[in-house]
Amino acid sequence: MIRLDRDKIGEAGSQTILAEAAEILRRGGLVIFPTETVYGLGGNATDPAAAKAIYAAKGRPADNPLIIHIEKPEDAGTYTYTNDTYRRIAEAFMPGPITVILRARDNIPVETRAGLPTVAVRCPKDEIARALIGKCGFPIAAPSANLSGSPSPTNARHVADDMNGRVDMIIDGGECEIGLESTIVKIEEDGSLTLLRPGRITPEELRAAVGQVRIASAVTAELRPGEVALSPGMKYRHYAPKSPVILLDGSLAACVDFIRREGKSNAAAIAYSEDVEILRAAFPELTVYAFGEKGDEAAQAHNLFFILREADKRDHSVIYAPLPKRSGMGLALYNRMIRAAAHHIVSL
Repeated sequence: MIRLDRDKIGEAGSQTILAEAAEILRRGGLVIFPTETVYGLGGNATDPAAAKAIYAAKGRPADNPLIIHIEKPEDAGTYTYTNDTYRRIAEAFMPGPITVILRARDNIPVETRAGLPTVAVRCPKDEIARALIGKCGFPIAAPSANLSGSPSPTNARHVADDMNGRVDMIIDGGECEIGLESTIVKIEEDGSLTLLRPGRITPEELRAAVGQVRIASAVTAELRPGEVALSPGMKYRHYAPKSPVILLDGSLAACVDFIRREGKSNAAAIAYSEDVEILRAAFPELTVYAFGEKGDEAAQAHNLFFILREADKRDHSVIYAPLPKRSGMGLALYNRMIRAAAHHIVSL
């Protein structure tokens, strides 16, 4: 693992690290690097063998497409067929935590696209990520740097838990700013958008910038039998810790009654900061993880995957968590948490 500070990107030592990482990628190797969302497991997006290596390192099904990361928004035209809607999205949100699905050009192999005619494109905001892509001179295909299905890593320590020995280099850039993966949208033929995965950029913000935005049913529900995953994160169980997660939809008092009736030993709860001490007083043996204040969805997003990974170390019998709302950034939390819970929701 190699530490790289964002405020030292221009220094000779940092440039040497980036050059070494770029050479690894150029040879078909794998490099893990930070982004503003989560850490990415990177390979050369134009190299079919590198795409296969990414799938193997993650244990990821080959029908789950990869995102390609570019240095500048305008670089998308080299690898995809862009349009006016893409340019409006790029002007409003790039560089940043948004991914756009576009029709791919032939220089992006089918292995990177999971056999689809389209490819997901993102221009990250993170300085380390963009500097590395610039050193390479080609896009980097990079899903989250975790074993398939487990919570995405937001720091290098959690990356190493999953990926030590599976990749050629891990760049430690500290904590990720956002903590949830990027928003993913698909541009339809009429120029409207379909939201496939919610993230930091909300449906409300997308509508203000572009206009009509449809939310795919798979954002809040399971994929239908035989339905193709058009973007990462659409599978049935995803972002999941080893312990079962149960989402509780009800008041704090109703949740307390439910947990008491369940009577599970070595149980845990993810709770809003205002509710932590109430739960600890009611259940002295319950492990309670502070999620963030009820109105602070950015903090909740930043903390979610960190909490799920830390909870994994405790081998809890069950993890209870509140069911988020479906508006604003709450939709992104809802999407991740229903998949972490395999859609196990209890209405109280």
